[in-house]
Amino acid sequence: MNKILIILSIVISSLLASGNLYSNNQARALYFTIDLKKNVGSTTWIYIQKGFEEARKANANTIVIEMNTYGGEVSYADSIRTKILNSDIPVIVFIDNNAASAGALISIACDKIYMSQAATIGAASVVDQTGQKLPDKYQSYMRATMRATAEAHGKDTVVTGNDTVVKWKRDPLIAEAMVDERTVVPNVADSGKILTFTTQEALKYGYCDGTAENIREIIKKESGNQPYEIVKFKPTAWDNIKGFLMSPIFQGILIMLIIGGIYFELQSPGIGFALGVAITAAVLYFAPLYIDGLAANWEIILFVVGLILIGLEIFVVPGFGITGISGIFLVVSGLILSLLNNVNFDFKPIHPADSSKAILTVIGGLTLGFGLIIYLSNKIGSKGLFKKLALETTLENKEGYIGVPTEGVNIVGKKGIAYTVLRPSGKVKVDEKVYDAVSVNGVFIEKGTQIIVVRYETGQVYVESAE
Repeated sequence: MNKILIILSIVISSLLASGNLYSNNQARALYFTIDLKKNVGSTTWIYIQKGFEEARKANANTIVIEMNTYGGEVSYADSIRTKILNSDIPVIVFIDNNAASAGALISIACDKIYMSQAATIGAASVVDQTGQKLPDKYQSYMRATMRATAEAHGKDTVVTGNDTVVKWKRDPLIAEAMVDERTVVPNVADSGKILTFTTQEALKYGYCDGTAENIREIIKKESGNQPYEIVKFKPTAWDNIKGFLMSPIFQGILIMLIIGGIYFELQSPGIGFALGVAITAAVLYFAPLYIDGLAANWEIILFVVGLILIGLEIFVVPGFGITGISGIFLVVSGLILSLLNNVNFDFKPIHPADSSKAILTVIGGLTLGFGLIIYLSNKIGSKGLFKKLALETTLENKEGYIGVPTEGVNIVGKKGIAYTVLRPSGKVKVDEKVYDAVSVNGVFIEKGTQIIVVRYETGQVYVESAE
C-alpha cells in the first residue's frame, strides 16, 4: 500500500511540474524574426548584427529572417553570410518573394530555407550599378563563396534498397550555376543561362526545405503543436540613420567634402564656409564609426595629426618634403583604419573583402575630392552660383589701383645718408625717415655716407653715393 502511495505521489508531482513548465514563458520556443526587405547594404548589416545580439540576449531558440530582396553589395552580403554560418542559434530564412543575387547567398547560408509558392532564388552574378556584369575576377570570388556556403551544410547519407549514396545537402555546383552561366549541372542547368529556381524547382533540387505563406506556418511545421512565442526585431530611427551614414557611397562623398573643404579654406584667409563643410563632413564620417566601435581614438588622432602635418608643410616648412608626405599618409591611414573592425593593431580578424572595400571607399572619395577641386577651381568666379564666390573686378593701374607703396616716388632726387652699410642693399635715411634701399650697379656704400635717391621702381628705392 505504501509503495502504491509513493508511486502516485511521484506521478502527481511530475504532472504538476509539467503544468508549471508550460505555464512558464521560458519553456515556450522563442522565434526571433528579422526583416530583410531592402537592398543588402550597410543598413541591413546593422539590422542583422543588432537582431542576432537581441536574439541571443532573449535566449531565442530560432532566428527567422523574412526576406524579399533583389540583392545588394557583395561585401555586406558576405558579412551577413558569415554571421549566419557562425551563429549558435539555428537560422531559418523565409523567402516571401525574391532572394536574388546577394539575397541568394544569404539564403543558402541559413540552416533551412522556406519559400512562398511564387518565390524565386538565384541570379547571383556580380554586377555594377548599371546592372552590367563585372569582370571574371569578381565572378570567380562569388563562385567560390557560393560553393563554400553550400558545402558548409555538409552531406546526407541516402539509403535506397541496397544502395547507399552520400550527397551534398545543397549541391555546390548548383550554387555556382547561380553565378556563372558557363557552369553545367546535368539535368538542372545546361542551357548557358544563369540559374534561378522557382519554389518547386528549389524543393526538387534541395534548395528549399518547405513551402509556407507566412512565418506562423513555418513555426507550426517546425515545432508542431508545442507552445511558442514570436519576437520581432524593431530597428530604431538611429539604426536607419547610421546605416545611411555608413554607406560606402555616402562615406566617399564625405571624404570628397573633407578634402575639397580643406583645400578651398587654405585658398582664402580666415575661417569660412569651406572649413565648416569640411568639419561637418568629418564629424558625419567618424561619429557613426566611433559609436559603432569601428573607429578607435588612436585612428581618429592619426587623421587629425595628419592634417596638422599638412598644415605645417603649407605654412611653416618650405617646399614639399617628409612633413607633407607623412601628413598625407596619416590622413589616408586614419580614414581607412576607421572603416575596419580591427582591435588595436590586430588585423587578423579582418576579411580581405572588408579591407578592399575600405581602401576603395577612401581612394574613391579622395579621387572625387580632387575632381571637385579641379571642377570648382574652373567654375568659381565664372558663372552661376559660383560667380559670387570670387572677385571679378580688374583693378587697373591707370585707375589709381597700385599694388605696392608709392611713398618712395616723393623722395626721388633727394639726398640723405646711408643708415646702414649697403651691400648692395641696406637702409637709408631721407627726411628723417628710414627706407629700404639698394645701391645702383651693386656698389657697396659705407654707413654714414651721403647718398642721393636716383629712382623708385616696383616698391624699391635705388640710391648712389652723393660723394
